[in-house]
Amino acid sequence: MEQQREKKEGTTEKDTESPWEVGFTSQPAELFLWKTPRAPAALDQSHHNPAASSTPTLTLVLALATLIAAFGSSFQYGYNVAVINSPAEIMKQFYNTTNYGRTNDYMADSLLTLLWSISVSMFPFGGFIGSLLVGPMVSRLGRKGTLLLNNIFSIVPAILMGCSKVAGSFEMIIISRLLVGICAGVSSNVVPMYLGELSPKNLRGALGVVPQLFITVGILVAQIFGLRSLLTTEEGWPVLLGLTGVPAALQLLLLPLFPESPRYLLVQKKDEVAARNALKKLRGWDSVDEELQEIREEDEAERAAGSISVLKLFSMRSLHWQVITIIVLMAGQQLSGVNAIYYYADQIYLSAGVKEAEVQYVTVGTGAINVVMTICAVFVVELLGRRLLILLGFSICFISCCVLTAALVLQTTISWMPYISIVCVITYVIGHAIGPSPIPALLITEIFLQSSRPAAYMVGGSVHWLSNFTVGLIFPFIQVGMGAYSFIIFGIICLLTTVYTFFIVPETKAKTFMEINQIFTKMNKVSEVYPEKEELRDLPASTFGQ
Repeated sequence: MEQQREKKEGTTEKDTESPWEVGFTSQPAELFLWKTPRAPAALDQSHHNPAASSTPTLTLVLALATLIAAFGSSFQYGYNVAVINSPAEIMKQFYNTTNYGRTNDYMADSLLTLLWSISVSMFPFGGFIGSLLVGPMVSRLGRKGTLLLNNIFSIVPAILMGCSKVAGSFEMIIISRLLVGICAGVSSNVVPMYLGELSPKNLRGALGVVPQLFITVGILVAQIFGLRSLLTTEEGWPVLLGLTGVPAALQLLLLPLFPESPRYLLVQKKDEVAARNALKKLRGWDSVDEELQEIREEDEAERAAGSISVLKLFSMRSLHWQVITIIVLMAGQQLSGVNAIYYYADQIYLSAGVKEAEVQYVTVGTGAINVVMTICAVFVVELLGRRLLILLGFSICFISCCVLTAALVLQTTISWMPYISIVCVITYVIGHAIGPSPIPALLITEIFLQSSRPAAYMVGGSVHWLSNFTVGLIFPFIQVGMGAYSFIIFGIICLLTTVYTFFIVPETKAKTFMEINQIFTKMNKVSEVYPEKEELRDLPASTFGQ
């Protein structure tokens, strides 16, 4: 097949040493190319445009669009995960005094714990609702339009939370947490989609992890602003919660200056002129015919495959192990306890024996380590592979949970055990940042083809947010009921996810989408890449010649 391609394209033997991994297409390989370049000089497109003879670079327009989209949306996700952590005790006092002002009686401890758990859990529950809104919103409004409208779900609750103390209403906080959760649920899906469609292929991987990086930066900023010397005070906590509206306001002002997704403009709006102009701005040169043709080819493949609903996704035998894999990895990512660390980090450090005045600085240090390790994951994911990073990450988390449990049990009998507890928490964060946090979402893109990918994202997103919601709601009760042994549950989940990954999940590094699907074909025990009338029935025969 490779020889046939050479003859068809008129290439020499030397030319066949392509600098790219070839994705599925019925056209010459230069129209649809994937993965990282090995030798950019081998791509001869100079007859189209001198600038295209080298690897596409990160232009100023693309860089700014990436930063504004990620800062205005993904940053808020991370910020709202951690912002409620530091002022927790002050806010609980506000809940109690507010109730006393209404009823002349303080809340029972169980009721206060329930209300606080609801306040924490409304964020991931809103995220679940937001993930269900993504499909219709991006189809009607576009990627950029959806992000702009989504800012309403940040600015309005920011105002409500900022005014909650003056209004004497903790209900405003609970409602606002639901709204910012919806904002996070929408943005966590739309920002990667928007950036992926803006980016040239050789930059999609790097720009695709920028949202996750900004999530960790948002967590760190929330921890810094939450220092008691800054905004974790009786007067400052409403401002701390309300600051989430600042990135949204900046995005609302600046994002309209940047292009909509060229793919959305061409495929869904049928506006080739607007798509061409958007590509010219993003690429920094005028000759974009090659990329426009590539978008048309993807559109043809997608239309040939047809649309796959969530129900059909579960019923297709050819997608059996892919669906199970995404559910296991997304559930393992959240149920492994990562959000218990972020939501209740201060309490964990206090339980570990850290002095109250020092807890806030340890928490900030943990957030900084999370950012650094996420940056490291960007550079090692193509070197070590996805499977190894997941195995390594979950294994580190499992060991950390086991040792942390032992350290918490023995901290009253051995003087240096609290320090072991701190090391375990930091080690856990490192393990989660290098694999379980960034890799599962990447695998959704890689193990599903275009026609099934939207439904797969809906399934993965729903599992992600529901698992997140479950941890936020029940962990305070688990902590009260099980004490030091509560992390045993998270350790078991890490172990089970590690075992599943070891026996089931294949390596996808440096493989085309078709090669990955052929691996799952054997696992699913189907005779073809996809059975008749399923995802690839109508694709040209040349699609499979890789």
